[in-house]
This record gives sequence, structure tokens and C-alpha cells, in this order.
Amino acid sequence: MPEGDTVWHTAATLRQHLGGQTLTRCDIRVPQFATVDLTGHVVDEVLSRGKHLFIRVGRASIHSHLKMDGSWRVGNRPVRVDHRTRIILEAGPVRAVGIDLGVLEVLDRDHDTDVVAHLGPDLLGQDWDPQVAAANLAARPDRPIAEALLDQRVLAGIGNVYCNELCFVSGHLPTAHVSAVTDPRRLVSRARDMLWANRLRWNRCTTGDTRPGRQLWVYGRAGQGCRRCGTRIESDDTGERVTYWCPACQR
Repeated sequence: MPEGDTVWHTAATLRQHLGGQTLTRCDIRVPQFATVDLTGHVVDEVLSRGKHLFIRVGRASIHSHLKMDGSWRVGNRPVRVDHRTRIILEAGPVRAVGIDLGVLEVLDRDHDTDVVAHLGPDLLGQDWDPQVAAANLAARPDRPIAEALLDQRVLAGIGNVYCNELCFVSGHLPTAHVSAVTDPRRLVSRARDMLWANRLRWNRCTTGDTRPGRQLWVYGRAGQGCRRCGTRIESDDTGERVTYWCPACQR
């Protein structure tokens, strides 16, 4: 599930392969932008903002959002292309393919960040400010913690995995009100620490144990024993997002 760390890592990978390179192919398979051809232009920058990714080429900026199932695949050709492909960028032997992208559009480079101006501080960005993020979190004390953490206007980069893991390590149920968090700055700082620790790897780990099957505290572990106390992990899939919690460790 793509979250801020995945997007940051994806941007770093694209930057490594395409940064400073001249495009030899630009094939956009979204009807609105199908006639856009950036062949011959140089990839100047690749950057992420929360869960958004920007590839700046010439005077244009390719903006994508992975949503739930999207990904970018990059490497020396051939990188597989199929019906899920939304964009193909090539620079000599390098091919980058955008698969199942939830959002793909070409923007004016000078104003590309207007589409993310509503976001809160980016957990992995240069604008990260724990004081602002904590204030945003505490602004609506009657809001469920999980709902607030998933709101990208509060802080940008948290998805459902980190949301559930943060609720566990803070000792709160996902449905508990934000007012139950006595130290909002500590919670947002923990969020930043989690994403920062995972920004350079694809297999996410929040427990500190990277062995297969031991990386997460509660997410995806319904019916299994809590790693801390052994109590059966509960889950609820009746809402927009599935939640997981330990009834003993979280109150």
C-alpha cells in the first residue's frame, strides 16, 4: 500500500535513473494528455510531496498519485508494459513505466505545487514542522485519531498502515478522540520517525524486527497474538479503511 515513504523512495529511484537525462520517448496513455510529447526535453527534477510525485521536464511537470494500487517501475529495458500502463518514459536504455496511477496529469511547471498547497507538513519533506503538525492534529479534539492521522491536510504522508501502527504505539484505539492524545507533538514526531526509518526500503517495518512476518505491530494481523501482551488482535472492516488494534494495549 503506497504511503509517504513509498512515494519518497519511488521519487529517489526515478531521480537516480532519469535525473539529468534527455527523454527519447514520452507515451502518455491518459486521453486528456495523450498528445503531450516531452521527447527531447531533459528531466530536471523528481520530487515527492506527501503521497504526490512530480517529474519536472522542461517547462512541464508530470504529476502522479499512486492512490491504492499504483506504482512506478524503472530500470533498463525491457520493463513490462501492459493494459494497466498509464505512461512510459524512456531515456536511452532506461524505461520508467507508471502502472495503475490514480492520478496522472501534466501541469505547468511554474505552478505544479498548487495542487498540493492544501497539504499539511510533509513528514519526509524539507518543510516538516512538528509544531505545525501537532497544532493541526489538536485543532479538532473531538475527531477520531485515525481519521485525523489520515487527513493529509493535517500532515502529509500517513496511510492506513502507519495510521494503525501509530495508534498502537501510542496506546490509543483508532476510534479514540484526538483529545485523548496528551502530547500531540510526540505522536507526530513518532510518525516522522517511522516514515524516515523506512524511506530507503520497500518492505515497511515499524517493530524494529525486519524478519519476514515480524515487521508490523497490528496491521494485517487480525486474529493473531499481540506482540507485546499476547492478546488477540481485533479488526473492523465496516468503514472506508480497515482498522486493527489490541484490546489490552490500546484504550
